[in-house]
Formats: sequence, structure tokens, C-alpha cells
Amino acid sequence: MEDLWQALSLLLLGFGTGAYGVLVGAGGGFILSPVLLFIGLEPAVAAGTSLALVAVNGISGTHAYRKSGLIDLRSGVLFAAAAIPGSVIAPFLVAMVEGSIFKILFGVLLIGLAIQMVVRSNPGEDAGEVADTAGVTSSGSRRIVAKDGRVFKYRFNEPAAIVFNIILGFISSFFGIGGGPIRTPVLVQFFNFPVRIAVATSIFALAFYTTAGAVVYGVLGHVDLYPTFLWAGIGFIVGAQAGARLAGRVRGAWILRLLLVVVFVLGVLLLVEGVRG
Repeated sequence: MEDLWQALSLLLLGFGTGAYGVLVGAGGGFILSPVLLFIGLEPAVAAGTSLALVAVNGISGTHAYRKSGLIDLRSGVLFAAAAIPGSVIAPFLVAMVEGSIFKILFGVLLIGLAIQMVVRSNPGEDAGEVADTAGVTSSGSRRIVAKDGRVFKYRFNEPAAIVFNIILGFISSFFGIGGGPIRTPVLVQFFNFPVRIAVATSIFALAFYTTAGAVVYGVLGHVDLYPTFLWAGIGFIVGAQAGARLAGRVRGAWILRLLLVVVFVLGVLLLVEGVRG
């Protein structure tokens, strides 16, 4: 009976984080990784298992978003390629960091992200053409036509976005969060991406580099395959499909507000846990 309840709990955890993660373009790892720390997994195992599940969620979410036509394919491929090196290196370093220090660093990262989102709390509209920004080349000009007929036009500094993803690849793999909770608001607020395009493109990119990082974690023995990965993974797959379908019905501003609340609360909890040792 205890095994049954454990399986059900992991299924529900996977479904909830999978749906929410795809809805906000975060992959769910920013929720799952702290939860795995709270239930007693070592930082390396929590990060590795979370990243492996984020990879599953990213692949499932990409399949769902592909049908909507919201993925910026060029940007997604460039972001994934930039993030892979750091995602592969990070698993070798996590085990060297003491547990309480890891939690403090993780908490500070999430709280800092939440504060940044509050300071720049102007997500903008999902449609319409954004004014040109300084230094933007033609390679940073996009016109995306969704399957429902909506047209998204925007311009951004493509080289700067690529450099940002190089750094993000390491951070996301180190903490097992996939990087979506950082990339999505940054793409919206600094690179002029429409919210729904940022969400779908983020999920597409993380499907590639999280898989690379998860493979390394697995080789190092830092993925809890059973029961966590098995049962939560099933929940993730189903939840990702549900989240992608809900994304088209939720306003972009509300997506970022939902992300802000959860990121801040988890950051505070991790910081307190880390300080207590």
C-alpha cells in the first residue's frame, strides 16, 4: 500500500509540474528540483533526476507546441546549441558542492529571478510588431504565423540572446531546472519575444540540451530511475500535453504572474532550508 501511495504521489507531482512547466515555458524543473531536495535526495541526484524529467517534459511539450505553430525554430535551434556545452559540464561539478550551500545558491537564484520579474513587470502584448532595437540585425527579425492564423512580428539582438543561452545552459543543468523559468521572462522582457512564442521556443530548446545533460547525470549515477523518474515521468508526459493546450487560453501577463509567485515562494523555502543546514 505504501508503494501505491508513493507511485500516486509521484504521478500527481509529475502531472502538476509537467502541466505548469509547459504552460509557463519552464519545463517544470524549477518546481520539481526543490521538491526532490525537500524529500531528502542529495543535490546531485535531485538535479539529475529533475533534469531527466524536464527533458521528458520538453520532448512531450515540443510535440504539443509543434501543432500550434508557435515555435520560433531558428531561435530554438540556436539557443539549444549554445546551451549544450554548459549542460554537459555542470553534472561533474554539482557533487562537489555541499548540500546546504547548494540550497542557498538555488534559493538566491530563484528569489533574484522573482525580484527581476517584479521590477520589469511589463510583459506586453502577444501580437503586433515591436519597434526595432539598437544593434539588431536582419537575423534577429522574426515573423511567426501560428496555426490559428495569428501573426507575431518581433526583432531582437540574436548574438546577445545566444551568449545568454551559453550561460543559461550551465545554470539550468547545475540546478536541474531546465532554464525555462529564467529564459522565458528574459526573452519577453529583454529580447522582445511575444509571451507565447517565448514559452513554446523555450520548451523546444530545452528538450535538446536537457537531454544531453540528463545523459551525463545518468552515466554518473545521479538519476533516481525508480520510483521517481518512472512514475513522475509518466505524469510529466500527460501533464505536458495538458499544459500546452491550456497555454492558448491563458493570457500572457497571467502566465508570467503565475511564474513569479511560485518562483519566489520556492526560493524563500530553499534559502531558509539551506541556512538551517
